[in-house]
Amino acid sequence: MIRVDVALDEAGLLKSCSVQGHAGAGERGNDIVCAAVSVLSRTTIRVLSGRKGISVRGSIPERGSFSVETEYTAEGKEFLDAAGTFLIEGLLSVSQEFPDNCMVNIERRN
Repeated sequence: MIRVDVALDEAGLLKSCSVQGHAGAGERGNDIVCAAVSVLSRTTIRVLSGRKGISVRGSIPERGSFSVETEYTAEGKEFLDAAGTFLIEGLLSVSQEFPDNCMVNIERRN
């Protein structure tokens, strides 16, 4: 089971995202759930990393583990809103289609 924990700040923007575990929906290297979560997460972070007004810190301590934290200025707020929405909607879609393999938890931090 992949567990995704997303934290939103008081403005509803992506503050952090942590992904842990393995989906177990297929053989290693052929697991559609792991592939979907990986592509959504990595692409979003790569896009955010090169954007003015957005700071991204992340780590991949081991296979099946990923975390990222963001900070932003007014200049990056709108883009972070769009990218965060894309990531969350994509992850929720995966978890709805494969509820036995992926769980998404979203919390708002003040």
